[in-house]
Amino acid sequence: MVVTKDHIGGLIFLSLSVAYGYYARHIPMLPGDEYEPFNAQTLPIVLSYMGGLLGVLMLGTARRDTASKLSFAGLDFLLVSKLLLLIVAFAFALEWIGFALSTVFFLVVGYWILGERRPKTLFIASVPFAVGIWFILAKLLDIYLAPGRLFMMIFGGQ
Repeated sequence: MVVTKDHIGGLIFLSLSVAYGYYARHIPMLPGDEYEPFNAQTLPIVLSYMGGLLGVLMLGTARRDTASKLSFAGLDFLLVSKLLLLIVAFAFALEWIGFALSTVFFLVVGYWILGERRPKTLFIASVPFAVGIWFILAKLLDIYLAPGRLFMMIFGGQ
């Protein structure tokens, strides 16, 4: 059997989905939530099933020819490392500046790293998406999103 980049990508995606599903089942719930149709575990579990199905489909449809051998030529590891550092910065920013601002920051810097330089495009692609996701999570699904320590220090809070 020839192992190609497509097989490796499918295996990695499947492995991450299985690990995500395993840890999704360990998300703590409030007493009585286990009987609710939608709880803290529902969306992560559904996402892990969808990711697992996608990983299996990626494995099933992977090219099997020897022309697509594993090669690292042309891969931009510096770009990937910048994006991984941006994800870590996003995780730290969540606690300090809150979900909405840190998501806008993450998207703007991410698009910048990927090569977009027009400020208007950066903000039009970032702000509506971040506000929309915040609205869905905070207002429609009633999920508490902490405003951030900096916001609490400036405007006061608990």
